Amino acid sequence: MTIDTRCGSIAIVGAPNAGKSTLVNALVGQKVAIVSPKVQTTRQRLVGIAVHENTQMLLVDTPGIFSPRRRLDRAMVKAAWDGAADADLICLVIDAKAGLKGEVPAIIESLAQRRERKILILNKVDICVKERLLDLATRCNDLLPFEEIFFISASTGDGVDGLKAALAAKLPASPWHYPEDQLSDATTRLMAAELTREQLYLQLHAELPYAATIETEKWEERRDGSVAIHQQIVIERDSQKAIVLGKGGSRIKEIGAAARASIADLMGRKVHLFLHIKVRPDWGDDRSLYNAVGLDFVD
Repeated sequence: MTIDTRCGSIAIVGAPNAGKSTLVNALVGQKVAIVSPKVQTTRQRLVGIAVHENTQMLLVDTPGIFSPRRRLDRAMVKAAWDGAADADLICLVIDAKAGLKGEVPAIIESLAQRRERKILILNKVDICVKERLLDLATRCNDLLPFEEIFFISASTGDGVDGLKAALAAKLPASPWHYPEDQLSDATTRLMAAELTREQLYLQLHAELPYAATIETEKWEERRDGSVAIHQQIVIERDSQKAIVLGKGGSRIKEIGAAARASIADLMGRKVHLFLHIKVRPDWGDDRSLYNAVGLDFVD
């Protein structure tokens, strides 16, 4: 019997801040991954589910690959490479303005050792010098011959439709793995925590150190159809508490209001969000927090 649908996994990899999550959201057509100007915003592997005609694309959004220094770093890098394992396609996303800097050459070198088919995506072409694009593409291709190269801007949408159609055509004939209306494999509870963490980064990214996380304490379904969510903002030091609280508690109120609106939009119903701050100096070594966000606890 001939299968008239296509389905496959596409790993989206690259250095921090290359625009991977923005691209996944653009391909899905709806927000499924949080984004911020802060590097290493994405921490765990997340699958965004995009549809193009008869094809379902499982877009594996991975943490940015960088040189790990501590346990959380190592867990994130492991999640990135695990997300690429056995994918039908690996898409390397490069910030076209930054070019072959930082971790990018090492990532390309690692990709050269893998058997998966590889696509190069030069992102942020709207803010880079156009004359340098072809030179950058040539230099990348000299390091690793890619199956195809795309020039896009995930934030403006330029080139995204063509990329989506091309990726869909490269996937194998297969039944769809998820229902037609499902957009992500993340649980609602995890997405709610991620949306609050996004607001931490957006509102405090210059002041708050990278090591902060969100832990869900309680999730209560109410009779009126609304949901009450209690979350802890876990920080490393007492000195960071004042940053999160703001003057007279104004900052945490703003974070809570914005996060509540995002979660309510995600769930399509009224949300009551209660935020609490907890200082836990060693949270980066807490196995339960790794399990909660879907990361492996690595040595």
